[in-house]
Amino acid sequence: MRRTDLEALNRARAARRPVAMVTPLDGRPGRLVFREDAAADPMADELLARFASGRSGRVEAPDGEVFVRIHRPAPRLVVVGAVHVSQALAPMAVATGFDLTIVDPREAFATQERFGAFRLLAEWPDPAVLALDSETAVATLTHDPKIDDPALMAALDAGCFYIGALGSRKTHAKRVERLTAAGYGEAAIARIHAPIGLPIGASTPAEIAVSVLAEIVAALRTGERAARAPAAASAA
Repeated sequence: MRRTDLEALNRARAARRPVAMVTPLDGRPGRLVFREDAAADPMADELLARFASGRSGRVEAPDGEVFVRIHRPAPRLVVVGAVHVSQALAPMAVATGFDLTIVDPREAFATQERFGAFRLLAEWPDPAVLALDSETAVATLTHDPKIDDPALMAALDAGCFYIGALGSRKTHAKRVERLTAAGYGEAAIARIHAPIGLPIGASTPAEIAVSVLAEIVAALRTGERAARAPAAASAA
């Protein structure tokens, strides 16, 4: 690997920026392909599929066999709301490989007695606290617009790969009105999964947690998160 490529790779990994190292097996120099550039690459289909799966491997490219090494940070999950669903969701998310953070400014809910060793922040979900990026999923579960809406806006602005919000369709319709008034366009708002979770008929907190995590994993692994620019508040 050329030194310039190694330096660029290290910068990308430090910035949690997904990148592929494409190395020809005939000794020619390799090249880096960032996920946001993969759709325009001659190996677009293969690269996008490998970014979605996270799997490295040998590939037959147009100009010969190459090895594609995927470098992608561990996915993060930020759960906004220290509620019963969050209590069920937390251990499943960690077991699935997510770096989990639970955020809730309501100190009566955000207690170590309820969440044990899981990372818990009893703070308002502003961008500095959430520290979101394209490798992060955000699930808002409080039902309180004062808490959920700022987190949703931060997630849209950061281009998070998954954004979900608990609540009925009627609740979401009111949420859409608020986000529209805040300057978010139809395409940006449509990225929010609401009602949150796969439609499996879930009713208990544990069942809802299963449906939420399944939907997040689907977004992570099926390519829904293909290169996506952050949504500016004025985006259409």
